[in-house]
Amino acid sequence: MKITEPPRTPEQRKADLLGRLEREMDIWVASADPEGVPCLVPLWFVWHEDAVWLCTRLTNPTGRNLRDGGRTRLAFGDTRDVVLVDGEVRTYPMREVPSAAAEAFRAKTGWDPREDHASYAFFRVRPRGVQAWCEEHELPRRHLMREGVWAV
Repeated sequence: MKITEPPRTPEQRKADLLGRLEREMDIWVASADPEGVPCLVPLWFVWHEDAVWLCTRLTNPTGRNLRDGGRTRLAFGDTRDVVLVDGEVRTYPMREVPSAAAEAFRAKTGWDPREDHASYAFFRVRPRGVQAWCEEHELPRRHLMREGVWAV
């Protein structure tokens, strides 16, 4: 999108966001440790039952931060088509992950962490806030979700 094009409606932004959640493979995951030291990594994900599902090891900083902090900010990589998702995190050890979520993750990524190392866990991110915009002229009305409720 160019700045000379009219801004998308909030409804179109939501549709574009949901499309990206279905087709994108990687998402940036921001977390922080108890002292506030930030960590930012890309992870594979799947959008399943109105939540983002991630998988990483509980033994790495991101896994510990997600488990202990209980919240995250997610983002897609393109700085000209911004999507930010603030969400609450629930950790699922391998023995407790819902099979439908694990199967959706496997179907999208081709990887089944349940067959990998035991230190992996799944993390369900329930969106609480979502922002989406392309260029400055879409900054107004960029909030598509607040307090877990879609604004559009």
